[in-house]
Amino acid sequence: MSVATEVQQATTTWNIDPNHSDVQFSVKHMGLMTVRGHFEKVTGTATTDSGKLVSFEAEIDPSTINTRVKDRDAHLRSADFLDVEKHPALSFKSTSVAGKGKNEYEVVGDLTISGQTHPVSLDVEITDPVKDPWGNTRSSAIATGRISRKEWGLTYNQILETGNLLVGDEVKITIEVEGIAAA
Repeated sequence: MSVATEVQQATTTWNIDPNHSDVQFSVKHMGLMTVRGHFEKVTGTATTDSGKLVSFEAEIDPSTINTRVKDRDAHLRSADFLDVEKHPALSFKSTSVAGKGKNEYEVVGDLTISGQTHPVSLDVEITDPVKDPWGNTRSSAIATGRISRKEWGLTYNQILETGNLLVGDEVKITIEVEGIAAA
């Protein structure tokens, strides 16, 4: 029996491989360009049943934010934004999963940022499982969505003379993870 067949016939828990996973975000700066960044530490699990995604949860360490600008990263860690001293974790926990096509899902869940939790919808695509060179069964998923900073109380901003905002409200999120099937 192939790896794909074994996993697709059982309930499987997948542990996020933090060395092969990334949480990215992008937001407009002054209405001119897009600032991109990522969080360097993510953990979590997903569950599949008969090869279909049934749940997903992740925890992100906001102190690992990296936009490639040291001063900006320090500001994003401050109370103006993520307030990492008071809120040392961001989290997502699915509340519903609906199939949209082969290996495609709409995942709705609770996203917690800076101590505030609100629902968010993510489009998720998973890959069929494969066996790695060390005998582990792996799969991957990519989730995309958008949130409004204001909904999570992340309202720091300045209005520029052009009327543009220093920091855009819409944040695009991409979560790309590789999971290892639990033994």
